[in-house]
Amino acid sequence: MLRLDATAGKVALVTGGGTGIGAATALELARTGASVVICGKREEPLAAVRAAIEAAGGACLAVPTDVREPDQVETLVNAALDRFGAIDLLVNCAGGQFTAPAEEISPNGWRAVHRLAVDAAWTVTRLVAERSMIPRRGGVVVFVGFSPRRGIPGFAHASAARAALENLASGLSLEWSRYGIRTVCVSPGTIATEGLDQYGGNLEEWARAVPMQRLGTPEEVASVIAFLCSPGGAYVTGATVVVDGGADAWGQAASPPPLEP
Repeated sequence: MLRLDATAGKVALVTGGGTGIGAATALELARTGASVVICGKREEPLAAVRAAIEAAGGACLAVPTDVREPDQVETLVNAALDRFGAIDLLVNCAGGQFTAPAEEISPNGWRAVHRLAVDAAWTVTRLVAERSMIPRRGGVVVFVGFSPRRGIPGFAHASAARAALENLASGLSLEWSRYGIRTVCVSPGTIATEGLDQYGGNLEEWARAVPMQRLGTPEEVASVIAFLCSPGGAYVTGATVVVDGGADAWGQAASPPPLEP
């Protein structure tokens, strides 16, 4: 567990900060000393996370935001800078996907997933870098990928989008290291969040496909993200860190589908 002052003096912006990995990350960054800005589309979960942070003595600003809309992102970044004066840490947790056979993914469905996972992450990242990190010559940007990294049946659209984020983290590290900005991707495996039920899978079967024989928790992913944002992660950039209980190393651990006649 990180020290209580591991991110002290930093300001973190966490998209998708009302639920799941985003909420856990916001709470962990606040616990370790950062002031936190959270955003998401729904006010209620944002208010709950803000209340938890403030009850523990932390500082939190919650801004309902659809990060797919550039004008709302502008409002979000302005609000963060007005309140705290800088954004030192950016964690791009906002995302969403649905399960479907690849041949049934419509052009609109493909675009919807990529618009949120890739386009919105870039919109937020570019603006935060332009308005705060580049002028201040420092910062950490975290993208959230997927594991297994080689692809997941039923998620061709989402896996492709998250692979793009891995490449974006690597590419930006090559360009923005000169500004003192680190960019990394954290790729979780199957994590036991409140949104997992929507996929209709058997949780015990999913756990058996993981070498550690269990699902991960949002807090476990959040602790890795917080470490990468802390001085302990100061020499890590351009990398993808997998947090998946060994699932990526093991592969799908299941028989391939039978051939269609």
